[in-house]
Amino acid sequence: MNVLVKISIVLLVGILGGRLSKVLHLPYVTGYLLGGLLVGPSFTNVITDQNVKVFSIVNEIALATIAFTIGSEFVIEELKKIGKKIFILTCMESFASIIAVFITAYYLLNQSFALSIILASIAAATAPAATTMVIRQYNTNGPLTKTILPVVAIDDAICVMSFGLAMALAKMSFASSNVSFLRMISHPIVEITGSILLGFIVGLLLTFLANKSNSDEEMLGLVLACTIAGGGIAIAFNLSLILTCMTIGVTLTNLMRSHNRVFNVLSRFTPPIYLFFFTLAGASLHLNILGKIGVMGVGYVVSRSIGKILGAGMGAKMVGYEDKIVNNIGLSLLPQAGVAIGLSMIAKQQIPQIGNTISTVILGGVFVFEIIGPIAAKIALTRAGEINNTDNLVLEEVNEA
Repeated sequence: MNVLVKISIVLLVGILGGRLSKVLHLPYVTGYLLGGLLVGPSFTNVITDQNVKVFSIVNEIALATIAFTIGSEFVIEELKKIGKKIFILTCMESFASIIAVFITAYYLLNQSFALSIILASIAAATAPAATTMVIRQYNTNGPLTKTILPVVAIDDAICVMSFGLAMALAKMSFASSNVSFLRMISHPIVEITGSILLGFIVGLLLTFLANKSNSDEEMLGLVLACTIAGGGIAIAFNLSLILTCMTIGVTLTNLMRSHNRVFNVLSRFTPPIYLFFFTLAGASLHLNILGKIGVMGVGYVVSRSIGKILGAGMGAKMVGYEDKIVNNIGLSLLPQAGVAIGLSMIAKQQIPQIGNTISTVILGGVFVFEIIGPIAAKIALTRAGEINNTDNLVLEEVNEA
């Protein structure tokens, strides 16, 4: 079947899934994922694994624009007031999930130290895309919404650092590598620092060009060119696409007075991209993975969920957030996808002794979290009273596009 026809199938199935989710009062992301699952290898195989690889460029564009948009939440003047609180909350929920998964794997399920520590480090990652889509769909606004976005951005950085340390410890436990401990832990530091520096440079360039822009069409072209270029350079130099593009957004937000215009223009372009991204994500999920994860997979899903929910709640309480944030922030942090999968693939390549087990558990966990995560985020935002009942929804924007 022609590739263009398959692209249209992904879009149409995504729209139908979105309409079904509206009838069922579920987040559109869930509908997109289920629609993609239907046309993927698990059922009809209309969209094959090879197709998913071919369309991966769309995933990178979507992640780049999502990360760029998240950057708009990092306004320096506001961070001066709440920055310390956000950082403490993020550390608490990240480390709580790491500790919960490690205890479950190592002490309760008697897994090896290397396997336990690597799974635990990956557990810290939260996928910003799914949560961001729920926020966008329901046009949410309020303290919880403003807290979620910085947290999901920062905890990926913590995850990368934790993973680097975990890999060093795991390799030392196997005594199969001559790479020094210092060299191992320096890699994530270089990755994070390099990503932020690259994002800042590209952000400066975009800010300069955007201030010279005379039309919305030109503005959109500049934003896409700089954001995609930043993400592409990051990938080429083994840096973080998400951190790089988020830093581009942060830089522009704080240096450009009319930065809201940039994000408003971008919002006209992104709905079909997001729809395609999540539907394709559904097509890449394999049901047979669920039959392979076993007790370790169930333990990972349960312990990570407990760690995220309790850790976030405790962190929010510790720094004095109001009750509706304390009681709901954890439910908003369950989605997990790209970063976790990428790190599991690195572990599979570098530590083949346990790599297959790690990748199977993480892929199974991603399947579960990508389905239940958006639903949990909707529940949290509803309980916090931040769901806007207007009809300004993503699916309608897609139909208009």
